[in-house]
Amino acid sequence: MDALSAIKMMAGSPLNGPLSDVTQNGVLPSIPTQDLQQINSDTATQPVTATQSGGSFQNLLGNFVSEVNDKQVAAGDAIAGLMSGKNVSLHQAMISMQEASVSFQMMVEVRNKLLDSYQELMRMQI
Repeated sequence: MDALSAIKMMAGSPLNGPLSDVTQNGVLPSIPTQDLQQINSDTATQPVTATQSGGSFQNLLGNFVSEVNDKQVAAGDAIAGLMSGKNVSLHQAMISMQEASVSFQMMVEVRNKLLDSYQELMRMQI
């Protein structure tokens, strides 16, 4: 599985909309100028602060880890429901297991990149 598929799976967005146009035609759809002007006017008047962008880096990582944990718990519940004979389909259990697996792999890779960045900063001479 490539990185783009993993990100799409974690985001939970199906391939319908502007991304499907890119994959089918190989051409990016144009954005109407009214939409661009609206975006520019919205961002030009208000500076981005930590509260608008989702809080601190610690909160961002904490939310990411809790989302991964929630996916792991959901996968465990789906497997337990499947094994106990509850109304859980095999397809749904496998999908939740793969979602949990991909999100965990992504979390591990993000951790590895953060550790590499930290080690690189520590090697810098002042």
